[in-house]
Amino acid sequence: MKTEDLIRLMAEDRERPVRLPRRVFAALAAGGLMSVILLLVTIGLRPGLDAALAGWRVELKITATALMAFFALRLAFAAGIPGEPWSRRALWLVLPMGLIGAGILADLTILPSSEWKAAWLGRHAAFCVFFIPVLSLSPLALLIAALRHGAPDHPGLAGGLAGLAAGCLGAAIYAWHCPDDSPLFVTWYLIGIALSTTAGALAGRRLLVW
Repeated sequence: MKTEDLIRLMAEDRERPVRLPRRVFAALAAGGLMSVILLLVTIGLRPGLDAALAGWRVELKITATALMAFFALRLAFAAGIPGEPWSRRALWLVLPMGLIGAGILADLTILPSSEWKAAWLGRHAAFCVFFIPVLSLSPLALLIAALRHGAPDHPGLAGGLAGLAAGCLGAAIYAWHCPDDSPLFVTWYLIGIALSTTAGALAGRRLLVW
């Protein structure tokens, strides 16, 4: 880093923690809107959504993924600020993961064991794993762009947290289309989120170095 760049960063250090969360939030909001539009113009909302929302499985799926997106966004806030602790914020992800775990236990209790595999595989597992990262692309690209205005201590980690936030948002949006409602099936969502997280980490190593 050039000396003048270091001096400029030090001069902006007080303002950066205030501005960066706003940039990150704006990036995720804009990327999320783009992903919603993409969902609506391609596969659309699931048929009979009103009736489906009356079931606890659909409510759990949407609530858990929305909470994951919210808490992952808080991690992305911290990712671009030097010295900002993020590990404790990651503990909040235990809450939505706990909801999913409780739903899985409930389904294992309610469903006969002969139906467990079918509930886990669903009808669209491969498409789910493919389309959640697709819905994550816009939020991830905009989050990486926003984090370039920060100064992450660990660019790969910051990119990975951005990918996690984008992947969770993509999963939350996809949940409004997904016709596979068993909490057992939501484990496929986690694979899509992991792919987005990996893509973010790779992008961060190249684009967030300062």
